[in-house]
This record gives sequence, C-alpha cells and structure tokens, in this order.
Amino acid sequence: MIYALSQLVEVRAGHPFRGSVPVAHADGVGDDGDARVIQMRDVSSTGVVAWPTLVRTSLSSSRSPDWLQDGDLLFAARGTRNYAICLEDVPARTVCAQYFFVLRRKKTSAPAVVLPAYLAWHINSGPSQRYLASNAEGTDQLSIRRTVLEDMPIAIPPLDRQQLLVSLAEAATRERRCLEALIQTREQQLDALAHQLLSPRTLSIDRPY
Repeated sequence: MIYALSQLVEVRAGHPFRGSVPVAHADGVGDDGDARVIQMRDVSSTGVVAWPTLVRTSLSSSRSPDWLQDGDLLFAARGTRNYAICLEDVPARTVCAQYFFVLRRKKTSAPAVVLPAYLAWHINSGPSQRYLASNAEGTDQLSIRRTVLEDMPIAIPPLDRQQLLVSLAEAATRERRCLEALIQTREQQLDALAHQLLSPRTLSIDRPY
C-alpha cells in the first residue's frame, strides 16, 4: 500500500531558536546548559550523530520542549541534501535545530505499521529524493516545505520485508564505511610517499641539477 507521509507520522519543526544556537558549554560535557542540540554539523554523511560533541544550551521557554526520542527521524529540510536519519540512544533533554523537521510515528491513527529505520531508508531512496528535488524551492538556498514533505508517497510492505530492506541498507552502509576507510588509508600512504620524495635528504642525493 502507498500512503502519504502525514498518514504515518507527525511532522513538526525543530526547536525555534532565533538565529544561531546560544552555546552554554561547547564540548557537550559538564553542568552548563539544560539541553543538548543537534545541528547539521553534528550529523555525518552516513547518518551518524556525534552525540558526545553536541553543544549544550539553556532553553528559556514557558513550555517544556518536545524532547527527541529513540525512533524519531530528523529530516534536513534545507540545502541540496534533504536526507532523513533515524535516531537511536538519544541522550536525555535533547532537541534539534530549527532547520530540521522531526518525524514521529503515529501510535493510534496510522493506517499501517512502519519501522522508523525503514522510513528513513525510504526517504533517502532514489524515488523519494527525486520527488524532493522536483519540489524544492528557493534561490539562494533550496528548502523543502512542510506540506511537500507531508505529501511524500510512502510504500509500506509487510514488516518482515521492511526489516529485510533495513538490514540490506545497514550492510551497504557498513561496506561504504570500510571502502571510505581504505581509500583514506591509501591516500595517506601516497601522501607519505610524496613527502618522502620531496624531503631534503632525497633531493640532496638524487638532485639532477
């Protein structure tokens, strides 16, 4: 079955900071600040959140923030990469910046059961990314409107097939990380060889002029 995303999840904006996030403690440890904040710089290209280095801030509000939970999805609504990440092991009292949308599964009114990790994979897949690219707006900076995201078509297979697709995606991510590590190691080896060739000792011995 195919559903609109809004039938499966509630979509809300991140915490409404005015401008940049006011930093209470820059290294993510200590007692300063009453909340942690996920910003774009804290998320890797493979969807890993750098929890230990989140900045801490003080949230001055009469309302209690809607703290992030395990299973929530963050959707990057601005820029050229509009991707989703599924949150796990979320520290207590954590929010995200305003340029994310937070997607949280509906517990009662949803017409189908969907795994958060599957939903993140679906949003990051080719068809969904083409849908987002065709509906992005803006000149200086592209962005995705909330209604566009809510109207995104989502195909929901049985749970066992959802889990299979999630497992395949996780395997592909692990393979990508291994390949990237190998490439980085090879580039470091080549850099070391280049430095060795250009070292003063080498030039003094083999200098052809």
